[in-house]
Amino acid sequence: SSKTFWTTTGMFPQELIIGFPKCVKISKVGIQCYLVRTLRIEKSTSKDPVGFEQCIEKDLQHREGQLQMEEFPLPEFQATYLRFIIKSAFDHFVSVHRVMAEGT
Repeated sequence: SSKTFWTTTGMFPQELIIGFPKCVKISKVGIQCYLVRTLRIEKSTSKDPVGFEQCIEKDLQHREGQLQMEEFPLPEFQATYLRFIIKSAFDHFVSVHRVMAEGT
């Protein structure tokens, strides 16, 4: 829902994990967030959310008063879980409004 979001508790790093019902192929990942400075995305193909491997780490641009909308086209990979790690921020609290994964 565009009316809901996840917010941090004020310390970093913070992370959220998204699980899929089965292992899927992913070619692009996107995030809509606010005040995130450094973001790392990791993947796991395990049955449980363990054994993560880094896909990308990026410093995002600060957009005063606007949501950050970032897309990460990646070489196609398989994942059962995606972990989004917010390593640092432009403020004490940040929010994540939407995460997207495209693939099959």
